[in-house]
Amino acid sequence: MIARLKALVFGGEGAGSVDKGRHSADTVELAAAALLVEAACLDGDFDAGERDTIASLLQRQFHLEEAQTDTLIDAARETVEDSTQLYAFTRVIQERFSDEERIGMIEMLWEVAYADGHLHEYESSLVRRVSGLIYVADRDSGAARKRVRQRLEAAELPPS
Repeated sequence: MIARLKALVFGGEGAGSVDKGRHSADTVELAAAALLVEAACLDGDFDAGERDTIASLLQRQFHLEEAQTDTLIDAARETVEDSTQLYAFTRVIQERFSDEERIGMIEMLWEVAYADGHLHEYESSLVRRVSGLIYVADRDSGAARKRVRQRLEAAELPPS
């Protein structure tokens, strides 16, 4: 399964053209998961909290079950370890996600970047680079970041 997913992302056998906004689930799920795992690993520590955040985001975005999510995250980790560039992942997202979905991807990246309680400069840099590569305007990326921070701050407030 992992080899098939990699072939889809990197343009191997089984990779076909798909209209923007309509995408092969396997291809897009792996590309999105790989970007989220890359963001989580940039500070040198991929902890359980970050993995849980990624799992939650993937389940919500792609309507996956827990076992599917675990397999996808494992495939994403392996793919990220084997890859030295973001272009293959961002190309899939840019080509196959609608404008709204691309902004949602950036919001998910900000959520992973903040998952461990602080934003590392490498994580912030990655989100900015990915934003440019998938054609999300700085204004939209900033708004996505603001929404994530507001959600996280609201979640930390003690009950009244």
